[in-house]
Parts: sequence; C-alpha cells; structure tokens
Amino acid sequence: QVQLVESGGGLVQAGGSQRLSCAASGRTFSTYGMGWFRQAPGKEREFVAAISWSGGTTYYADSVKGRFTISRDNAKNRVYLQMNSLKPEDRAVYYCAMRNTRYSDRSYFNEGEYAYWGQGTQVTVSS
Repeated sequence: QVQLVESGGGLVQAGGSQRLSCAASGRTFSTYGMGWFRQAPGKEREFVAAISWSGGTTYYADSVKGRFTISRDNAKNRVYLQMNSLKPEDRAVYYCAMRNTRYSDRSYFNEGEYAYWGQGTQVTVSS
C-alpha cells in the first residue's frame, strides 16, 4: 500500500522560508516522478512543482518559479519543496503526489497523472 506523508507546514512571515518534506512508502520510489500541488481556501487545487524519477528534471508553476525548489532523495524515499520569499498568496494546503506511471513526465501539471496523494500540510503566510 502506497503512503505519502507530508510534513513541515506551519506559520511563516511573508518573505520567510519553509521546507516541506514528503515521505513515501509502498512503491519503488526511484522509478516514479513526484509532484507538489496546493489548494488555497475557496480555490481549486493547482500544480506547484514536479520532479522526474531521477531528479534530473524539474518543473514549476510560473507563480513559484525562482522562489521554490523541488528536490528528491531516492535513498531516503523523500521529496522536498524548499519555499523561499513566501507571499501571503502562497497560503494553502500543500499536497505531494506520486505519478501513476513509471519513468514518465508526461503532463506533469495534470492531477490526473498522479495516482497517490498525501493528506496535505497547511502553510500559512502572515503579512
């Protein structure tokens, strides 16, 4: 059974930094791409960042490009999201997700390409 468990959320001041972590189990982690999505109050869930199975390729939403960095440690079965220069509009529940197909980066921004999701971690940015 696949499990994804996020951690690292909380309250941070605008301009500050926060690092989210997602621990994966139940699958050969190193063969699946991973993604981070977020859902703000009253809004639909949106793509934030994705990383290929090897970690060699990363993708970002325009809204976070240059501020957020996605990375992974395949030896530890973890994916991370380093968030810098946080803004109040970054406030959301952040979810990590695992791709449904091995060795694929197809449509990395599409929720439908991800088979498993974590429970989410709340990030609140105060102005």
